[in-house]
Amino acid sequence: MSPIDAVIVAGARTPVGTAFKGTLRDTTAMELAEIVVSEVYKRSGLDVDDVDDVILAESNYGGGDMARHAAVVAGMLRVPGQAVNRHCAGSLTSIGDAAAQVISGAERAIIAGGVQSTSTSPLQAFRVPGTIDQFTEKWMPPTHPDSAQAPNMDMSITVGWNTAQATGLTREELDAWALRSHERAIAAIDSGAFADEIVPVQIRTADGETMEFAVDEHPRRDTTTQRLAGLKVLHPEIAGFSITAGNSSGVNDAAAAVMVVGSDLAEEKGLDVLATVNAWASTAIDPKDTGLAVLDVIPKVLGRAGVAVEDVALWEINEAFASVPVAACKKLGIDEELVNVLGSGCSIGHPVSASGARMVLSLIGELRRRGGGVGVAAMCAGGGQAGAVVIEVPTPRAA
Repeated sequence: MSPIDAVIVAGARTPVGTAFKGTLRDTTAMELAEIVVSEVYKRSGLDVDDVDDVILAESNYGGGDMARHAAVVAGMLRVPGQAVNRHCAGSLTSIGDAAAQVISGAERAIIAGGVQSTSTSPLQAFRVPGTIDQFTEKWMPPTHPDSAQAPNMDMSITVGWNTAQATGLTREELDAWALRSHERAIAAIDSGAFADEIVPVQIRTADGETMEFAVDEHPRRDTTTQRLAGLKVLHPEIAGFSITAGNSSGVNDAAAAVMVVGSDLAEEKGLDVLATVNAWASTAIDPKDTGLAVLDVIPKVLGRAGVAVEDVALWEINEAFASVPVAACKKLGIDEELVNVLGSGCSIGHPVSASGARMVLSLIGELRRRGGGVGVAAMCAGGGQAGAVVIEVPTPRAA
């Protein structure tokens, strides 16, 4: 029996919206999931009986199972759904889980990705210990125990600042990376690089009309070195603090997913293989070093894929804070010109549970434009975690 590869045959994402004040502020996570799952199913060309499962990452949304919800709305009544939470790395985990299942032969086709609606996430209340009826509102379940070195509700310290300090990065280096992120994202938008991966969202306006939202709205055309340098640091009380809103990721809304199938099914159905999922990995370190977790997971996933840093054509290293990809390039010898060539968290934004799948889609699209090759998507995640996926886009066949 020949081995089965896990291959991606379709994918889609919504445009990324700016949370609370952006275009998707009144679009729920369920609605975003419905749009993306339905579109991926449609683009795949598979019949409903071919699809075995839907796996969607979700983070801080109050429970439920949006994957099953979206499957039902998409007309896949007999397809179950599964929720995954590895915080920022959740949708990379979804893709890895899907790949593992199809390689094992347990399943043949799975929609995998993630969804994040920060704008509509319900506020949670937590009963104050030692009281009967006193509740702290606007509470989020923490990813790790709180400490001065790693506040569980202030990632500008836990991720951004701790990473910059540990690797000796300057404010100027972080701002320069953030500026390039915006420049690259704007260039990608203007060139139509995201057009194939985005499914437009129909938005009902206040006057009852319908508008189409089809372009990421978070990148800024007016970002300059001077503007970034003029932003106040987020913790002026900490000497030398270098993290600002400009060199941090956005707070965003979006959904993204791909169809992962066995190579045998792709051949049987005559499906166009966009990429092969060669390897995936997760790691964890001390929560205070969360931003450095990518330094752990990248060598691990490269080892599993049997490739070296120099074999990778393109990288997506999420800009939860600019310090994360800068540190990864500095410590792992990665050519920064090959990292986030279409922008990332500082510009496109970071819709937490959807970012990993968005990164994979961007890798697929750009690698196809460049004639194929190996791509790596990697990111840190709350609580000292990290996730990564290695894909390979085939070289186009000669006509």
